[in-house]
Amino acid sequence: MQLLKITDQDFSTQFNALVNDRTEATVDVSGTVKDIIADVKARGDAAVKEYTTLFDHYSPDSFRLSESFIAKQAAQCPQEVQQALELAAKRITAFHRQQLPQNIAYTDEVGVKLGLNWVALETVGIYVPGGRASYPSSLLMNALPAKIAGVERIAMTVPMPGGEINPAVLAAAQVAGVTEIYSIGGAQAVAALAYGTETLIPVNKIVGPGNAYVAEAKRQVFGKVGIDSIAGPSEILVVADNKNNPEWIAWDLLSQAEHDPSAQSILITDSESFAQDAIAAVEQILQTLPTQTVATQSWEKHGAVIIVNDLTESIPLLNQLAPEHVELCVDEAQLLAKEIRCAGSIFLGQYTPEAIGDYVGGPNHILPTSRSARFASGLSVYDFMKRITYLECDQQALQAIGKAAITLAYSEGLPAHAGSVAMRLT
Repeated sequence: MQLLKITDQDFSTQFNALVNDRTEATVDVSGTVKDIIADVKARGDAAVKEYTTLFDHYSPDSFRLSESFIAKQAAQCPQEVQQALELAAKRITAFHRQQLPQNIAYTDEVGVKLGLNWVALETVGIYVPGGRASYPSSLLMNALPAKIAGVERIAMTVPMPGGEINPAVLAAAQVAGVTEIYSIGGAQAVAALAYGTETLIPVNKIVGPGNAYVAEAKRQVFGKVGIDSIAGPSEILVVADNKNNPEWIAWDLLSQAEHDPSAQSILITDSESFAQDAIAAVEQILQTLPTQTVATQSWEKHGAVIIVNDLTESIPLLNQLAPEHVELCVDEAQLLAKEIRCAGSIFLGQYTPEAIGDYVGGPNHILPTSRSARFASGLSVYDFMKRITYLECDQQALQAIGKAAITLAYSEGLPAHAGSVAMRLT
C-alpha cells in the first residue's frame, strides 16, 4: 500500500505512477481470444461445445436452458434473496425510466422540417459471469435498462462450470423478464453472440462484465456488433475528513479490494492521524475477512492513501485518476461533487456507501474503469437506443438553403453532390 503526501518533494512523480498504473494491461490474451473467435465463427456449435467441455467441464446436449430448468433452479433461490432482487429491480427500473429521451421535431425559419427519433436496438446479448464471480445484480443492471429502452430480444449467456449455476442468477433473470438463456461462457460466448451459431441467433450489441478473455473478445468483435465498454478491475476513491469513523471507511475501501487482486482502493484525506487510523482498521478487518486473500493482494499492490493539506486539493487529483466509484464522506458533499468531472458514479455523505449503489440504489453499477471515466459514462437506457435524424424540405425551403449547399459541394470537388441539388432548383 502506498502512502503519499502532497507535501513530499517527489509527490508528482509518485502520483503520476499511481495514475499510469491503471492504464497498463496486466495480461495479454489477444492471440488466444482471436483463435477462439475464428473457430466459433467457422464451426459454430461444435466449437462452442469443445471450449465449454474444455474450460467448464460441462457438455450439455443443448446450450439453451429450458423453461422448466430455469424455473426449477430459480425456485431454489432463498426467499430473502428473491425479495432483495425484486426490491433492487423496482428501484433500478424507476431510476432508468427517468432516462427515457424525448424525440425532437420542429420547423425552422425557412420552412425546413427537422427532427430526431429515438429507437430501441432490436436485439442485445448480455454476458453474465458464472462460477466464483457470479453477480445476479449485474444481470438486473444490464437487462432492465434494455427492457425499458424497448429492446425486443435479449439473449443471455452464463457459464455453468461443472453444470452448476447460482439459483439467484436465474431468479434475477425471471425478475428481469429474460427467458433466452445459454450455458456458455468466456470468449466463445462473446463470439457466439456476435457471429451466431446453429443454436444462437446473433445480436446487435453485447453488454456485461467478464474476465480478461471476455473483455478482449468484446474488443475484437466491436464493429461487427456494438459493445458497452471494455471493463477493467474495480476502483474506489474515498475522500474523507477526520469526522468519519475510520472503520467505516476501511470497509468501504475493502468493498472493492475484495473483487479482484487488481482492483484499486484509494483514500484521500486532510488528516494524517485519520489516515493512519483507517490503514490500521483495514489491516484489522483483513485478518478475519472471508475474502482476505484477494482483498489483501489488491490492497498491498494497488491500494493508496493520499494526504492533502485541504480537501479542495483532492479534486484535481480525483479528476486525473478518473475512478469508477467516488465516495465523498465530507460536509457539504454536494458542493464538492460539482467540481468533479471524471468519475463513473458519486456517493454523497457518510451514510451512502458505494455498496448500496451496487445493489439497490437505482443508478447503474456498470461503470467506466481504467480511467475511461474521462470520456465515458455508466450503462444507461441510452446504450440500448439509437438516434435517427430526419430532414424535409419543400420547394421553397430548398430554394432558401440549396445554393449554399451547391457552393460547398463544388468547393469540396464533388460535382454530383452539387448537381443533385441544382437540378431541383431549376
